[in-house]
Amino acid sequence: MDKIKKILAPTDLSDLSLAGIRYALELARATKAEVTVYHAIGTEELMRYSHMGLLDDLVVKYDATLRRFLDVHCADLLPLVEVRTKVELGTPENNIVEEAKKEGMDLIVISTHGRTGLSHILVGSVTEKVVRHAPCPVLSIHPEMPKKAAQKTAA
Repeated sequence: MDKIKKILAPTDLSDLSLAGIRYALELARATKAEVTVYHAIGTEELMRYSHMGLLDDLVVKYDATLRRFLDVHCADLLPLVEVRTKVELGTPENNIVEEAKKEGMDLIVISTHGRTGLSHILVGSVTEKVVRHAPCPVLSIHPEMPKKAAQKTAA
């Protein structure tokens, strides 16, 4: 087995996606790998924020949002690991697979849960599609559910 040098950590900027990001950062710290935290701005987001102006401006705004997201939730790990961020327009599952191919990633670390609701039911799981088409191994991380959500599920 080759050494892990490059890890792709996709996020939809949800709290549930943090489990995958934090796991990727911890793994990178242990293996001295670099991590690319990646966000694809999908159609649903494009429609919601189309009033914001040019698409390039939207990518810049999301890049700043991604960096803040990491600073708020992963500040303890960021100084210990080489981290890049990347934001692009496109279909998340396709973009993640293409980014892994293009950048020669050794591993994709992704949460099994992210956004939910009608779009999840109609489109299917991004993680599932990434697992099926990825050019490298995929480590799927099941995040802990918030206590209120876990209690509703148990009821």
